[in-house]
Amino acid sequence: MKGMYRSGVFRKSSGGGKLIITTIMGIVVGYFIGVSFPSVSLTKVILPSSIYSPFDVTMREDRSKALERSFPENLGSGNTPTTPKIYVPTNPRGAESLPPGIVVAETDLYLRRLWGEPSEDLKKKPKYLVTFTVGWGQRNNIDASIKKFSGDFQILLFHYDGVVTEWDQYEWSKQAIHISVKKQTKWWYAKRFLHPDIVAAYDYIFIWDEDLGVEHFNADKYIQLVKKHGLEISQPGLEPNNGLTWQMTKRRGDKEVHKDTEEKPGWCSDPYLPPCAAFVEIMAPVFSRTAWRCVWHMVQNDLVHGWGLDFALRRCVKPAHEKIGVVDSQWIIHQVVPSLGSQGRSENGEAPWKGVRDRCKSEWALFQDRLANADKAYFKQMG
Repeated sequence: MKGMYRSGVFRKSSGGGKLIITTIMGIVVGYFIGVSFPSVSLTKVILPSSIYSPFDVTMREDRSKALERSFPENLGSGNTPTTPKIYVPTNPRGAESLPPGIVVAETDLYLRRLWGEPSEDLKKKPKYLVTFTVGWGQRNNIDASIKKFSGDFQILLFHYDGVVTEWDQYEWSKQAIHISVKKQTKWWYAKRFLHPDIVAAYDYIFIWDEDLGVEHFNADKYIQLVKKHGLEISQPGLEPNNGLTWQMTKRRGDKEVHKDTEEKPGWCSDPYLPPCAAFVEIMAPVFSRTAWRCVWHMVQNDLVHGWGLDFALRRCVKPAHEKIGVVDSQWIIHQVVPSLGSQGRSENGEAPWKGVRDRCKSEWALFQDRLANADKAYFKQMG
């Protein structure tokens, strides 16, 4: 019994040793076979082309070509991309980590195609921007107005009544830009959609009301006169018998442009200050690119009617009495249509326009207070 036991153990040990030796030999042979063949990528799986649609094939080819390009972020070796360490303090705020060559700080309102080469999108770039804040009820007047502006002008309509698609009955509307938010004013729109970096491509920006008669107005000639007389902020002269408020904006029949006037006694503390000079109204202002960059920052987010802004425009150009003026030979008629007043709300039995007018007056007082307080705080800080 004892001999049989030892004999069984020996046989088991001999068989286990053979298994270990065979395993080791297999590993060694496998290693040498493996290194004798070219490396094989296991990341590609090639499927029969019959399972792809033509669109799949096109997209796969486009992606393959794209992957063949060399991108800056794929610097370095191996599979670990290396992103360059960049910090450019002169870049726009928030873009300091980008190389300056890729930063696009300004934009435009040019309409572009969804196909073709980007460089071929625009047959002509508009030089100027004209905006109207409109309701459908003034469509005929707006149609007449826009026909006074050539192809050098980009048209932008702000719709305060929510009616948009109906405007496509006019051919020009199909190339215009339409922004619709109900019951808002042009200064609300301007603050939110006419940031200086958005309209930086345009030499002049028109921010006009909808109730202006333009029978005696030509936009191209107006621009010529603005440039000739060096006006950074301007407006067309107003027909003296319709809706006139200030002497400064009254059209003079014997001039191309005027920059000052005489007002009622006591109205002007200085002949170079509003409303005797350095003054235009807010119904039809025209701003140079540079002037608008300043004025935009002065427009308050919550003071949507803009009352009082006309008296402060002089802060944005120097000398203001030379850079602000009225173009007499291209004049308009203020039709005084209180269409925006109908967008108000009736309270305590009063007409909707009454609440709108009260808001305008209170905003004027608020704006004056804010400006005075800002001046006071600045000069106190400066010592």
